[in-house]
Amino acid sequence: MNVKNNKRRRESQEKIEKAFIELLQSRGISDITVSELIKISGLNRSTFYANYIDIYDLADKTREKLENDFSNLFADYDYFNERTGALKMFNHIKENQLFYRTYFKLCYDDKHLVSIYDTKRAEKEHIDDNIKYHIEFFRNGLNAIIKLWLAGGCKESPEEMAEVIKAEYRGR
Repeated sequence: MNVKNNKRRRESQEKIEKAFIELLQSRGISDITVSELIKISGLNRSTFYANYIDIYDLADKTREKLENDFSNLFADYDYFNERTGALKMFNHIKENQLFYRTYFKLCYDDKHLVSIYDTKRAEKEHIDDNIKYHIEFFRNGLNAIIKLWLAGGCKESPEEMAEVIKAEYRGR
């Protein structure tokens, strides 16, 4: 019985996702094939297609899962204490580097990037019509810093990175 959330199906999805993430570390999405995934995961082709339409559907579902995990991390985020929020984020990134490297590889359309930006607070502090540019600038700057830190192997401490954000953002 192919029930949506049965244990066997979840285990199969996890095996496919694990194989996908493994392959994604050394190649682009377009270079990964279903044949390779089923060989690595030890599953049948029919199992892959029972769960995913194609590689891009797998990529989208994996990215959504990663986004949900990230959102859950900041469910209780204190937007009025930037340093502790940034520190929490950088600690999580350092502890889960594979997770974030994978996430950024799956953001091939650049519409889905890490964002902990509090738009309500920003609207209170920036009373002009250009808030959308400020938000975009902050979001892309933060993502560039995270990508650069990941590329360097997260050598700086999370505390140092939180200070970088604080200095760049100047407490706004």
